[in-house]
Amino acid sequence: MKGIFFGLLFLTITLVNGQTDEKMKQFDSNFVHTVFFWLKNPNNTNERKAFETSLKKFLDHSQYANTKFIGVPPKASRDVVDGSFTYSLVVTFESSEAQEKYQTEEPHLLFIEESSELWTKVVVYDSKGI
Repeated sequence: MKGIFFGLLFLTITLVNGQTDEKMKQFDSNFVHTVFFWLKNPNNTNERKAFETSLKKFLDHSQYANTKFIGVPPKASRDVVDGSFTYSLVVTFESSEAQEKYQTEEPHLLFIEESSELWTKVVVYDSKGI
């Protein structure tokens, strides 16, 4: 059930935000890392820009991340849709080992250093393909 949820979430976010092939590599289903961020001040334009800039810089320099998708919640049309987050991130990896290396790579650590004061909550869902 979770696999269906994440698949639909990924498809919905992709369609809503119009990600292009230039911004995203082919989806790698080996290891999917889905992160939801709640910013402290989600209506602050400067803080949103700082967060987006830092996140994009990090993803541009990651050695391990394959798919690199940044999204925002669409206008919810059903009760089962949780649109309470400010940003979502879907990153895929070729393996669990690659995801572990990503956690300690310099661009990821720099992103956390630059942006952690901007968020109040982060929730991560990791899944491996079946």
